[in-house]
Amino acid sequence: MNVPSPPPSNLFYQTRLRRPTLARGEGVYLWDSEGKRYLDGSSGAMVSNIGHSNPAVLEAMRRQMELSTFGYRLHFENEPAEQLATRIAGRMPTGLDRVFFVSGGSEAVESAIKLARQYAVAREQAERWKVISRFPSYHGSTLGALALTGMSLMSAPFAPMLREMPKIPAPTCYLDRDGLTWEERGLRYANMLREEILRQGPETVLAFIMEPVGGASTGALVAPDGYYAAVRAICDEFGLLLICDEVMSGAGRTGRYLASEHWGLRPDIVALSKGFGAGYAPLGAMVADRAIAETVIDHGGFIHGHTYAGNPLACAAGLAVLEEIDRLDLIAAAERQGAALKERLEGLTARFPFIGDVRGKGLLLAFELVADRATMEPLPAALNAHLRLVDIAYDAGLIIYSRRTRGGRIGDHFLVCPPLIVSDAQIDEIMDKLARALETFATEAKLPMEGA
Repeated sequence: MNVPSPPPSNLFYQTRLRRPTLARGEGVYLWDSEGKRYLDGSSGAMVSNIGHSNPAVLEAMRRQMELSTFGYRLHFENEPAEQLATRIAGRMPTGLDRVFFVSGGSEAVESAIKLARQYAVAREQAERWKVISRFPSYHGSTLGALALTGMSLMSAPFAPMLREMPKIPAPTCYLDRDGLTWEERGLRYANMLREEILRQGPETVLAFIMEPVGGASTGALVAPDGYYAAVRAICDEFGLLLICDEVMSGAGRTGRYLASEHWGLRPDIVALSKGFGAGYAPLGAMVADRAIAETVIDHGGFIHGHTYAGNPLACAAGLAVLEEIDRLDLIAAAERQGAALKERLEGLTARFPFIGDVRGKGLLLAFELVADRATMEPLPAALNAHLRLVDIAYDAGLIIYSRRTRGGRIGDHFLVCPPLIVSDAQIDEIMDKLARALETFATEAKLPMEGA
């Protein structure tokens, strides 16, 4: 329920329509201060991968709090950070074993592009500074990360303050109506990277950044299989670094620790956050190829840093999260339960003709609403479907996550990404509440339903 209230003094709130006050969380559920229960069907913002209030993580944090909660990284090393770095390096492709801790996804991406730039400078390639990204995309809200973000509604107000980076279209093959096969479309999108490198001048291009499975900007977008190898080959051909933004898709959510593993894709730098700390502490990491990191260090060191980098309490939480992912076999669970949930979401298309696409991997899933499934014409923007369906579901006790699909201006997709601990019965509950929310929305918007 949206609760009107006077304008808040806390700028955390983005609207004068306030949500209820959070009282507690446990497992896949959250309760407000009035006692109403909500199923967290989006893991917050795809963060709470292991669920809320996991006892083992809370106990690990208590133990660390009794020892130390802060030690500046230039004054001390700390055991949780060292252990977590070792454990994470062990999850990466061979050679990606240099870890730099941060407090969130924007910081992780910012760290990645600054390391890439310093690597070029160290190799006497100072003319390389352009980082190509995709449109639409989201890579963070700091000015450096925002320059990479392909969402003009977010970047336009700050345009005079940042240096916009070149963009290529995201591989939205599901929207294309042409004579190409699915794989041919993927290669066509990959070749757009080659064309943009040539347009910019290969000697000026530093890196290409992408989400292996799309996040909020594209709604769990998955490219055709051949796209990934083609992108890697193009980066190698022109000497670009490949940065995988796994802030949302990493930490096991797609059924692999890194989503890029599904295609055997080896990035040069990885950005992690969200499920990495799973909501227990602000935590993220940049993981880089050893040769890149050592070249920069030998050239005078990494000119970058944050006050809370490698914070012992945050790293203790992250280490405990990783241990729970292993103990509960949650990566396998994400693949198994994700397949079951995706099949159920696909089943809704027979009942609701305005569901145009269901996509994703593991428990990073989304569905998109359209006016015409044959043409994929979006619903009229005036319906505000991306807001209204979320509100209807929220009132019914189900939290889902939405964004405007096509550059943030039109189109409506909804992410259904519960914690990796979700049970069969809880998937039933998600689907029951979601179907009823879709019925209510269809009735309000006068959209067709089968059997109605």
